[in-house]
Formats: sequence, structure tokens, C-alpha cells
Amino acid sequence: MEFRLETENLYIRKLNETDYHFILILLNSPNWIEFIGDRKVKTKSDALEYIKKGPLKSYIKHNFGLYLVEKKECKTSIGLCGLLKREELDFPDLGFAFLPNYTRKGYCYESVLAVLDFAKKTSKDERICAITDKKNAAATALLSKVGFEFKKNILFGENKEEEELLYFEKINR
Repeated sequence: MEFRLETENLYIRKLNETDYHFILILLNSPNWIEFIGDRKVKTKSDALEYIKKGPLKSYIKHNFGLYLVEKKECKTSIGLCGLLKREELDFPDLGFAFLPNYTRKGYCYESVLAVLDFAKKTSKDERICAITDKKNAAATALLSKVGFEFKKNILFGENKEEEELLYFEKINR
């Protein structure tokens, strides 16, 4: 059975290799670079590798991952939303990112609620965490809106480049 969440305006589904073009665009968008970081995904090959080693691997290993968010009316890919399991964090980590033309329209909020509801029904973890850049006021506001509580600043980073991020948790039962 194919995985798909549906909300009033959105379809949320697993990524697949045919989504490489969208991944190239999203991972090189200004907000991604500023708030998440440059993942050095610059070619079709890089995007395919990102999909295989990230979301596809996570679906198999954890039964969750980052999902593609599409507008229902036109099946346009607009963002990613889902859960990640990072070794450095004790709980699954909510992640989301949207193309600039689709921010501040409620799509991220709608997808986050759907993913949290899915996690509540399927996950054995009672808590979910989230991390965000200190300068990302929109993400901080959204996390608060959906019930996450700020817990602390943490040092976190990939490739040995640690930065201080805001750490949030939510009881998801």
C-alpha cells in the first residue's frame, strides 16, 4: 500500500528518485541555505544521492522520514515535512522546509499537523523534538503554535561545524 497523508489542501507522500529536480531547487533555495545549510546538492546525481541516503534509507530503517508535500489542486511539489532520527538527538526530530513562494500561506502548518497526527498513531516515541536556527523566527513561531516547548540551546552540526540551535520538545500523545 502506498503511503500518503491527505489534508484539506495537500498530499504528503514519500519521496522517490523522480523527485530529484524538486530536491535540487529546494536545497538550493535561499531559506534552506540560510537556515539549514548548504548540503552541496548541485547536480542530478547529488540530488539522487541525497534522496537515497536520506529519506529512502530512513523509510526503511525507521519507518518514517522526510516526505514530499504537494498542493492537491495542481500536484505541485512545494516542500518537505516529516520526521528524522538523528543519532545526536534522543527523539525523532520534526523537520520542514518549503519553497519561498509557498511560505506564510498555512501549508507548512497544515503539513506539520498531519505529520504529528501520523506520528501519534504510529510511533512508539512519546516525545518529538525539533531544532531550528536562532534567526528562524517563522519556524520558532510555528513550533510554538503546534505545541512544542523551547527547552534549551544546543550545539549541533554536521561535518564538524557546530552551531548553536534552539531545541524544542513536544509530548505527542
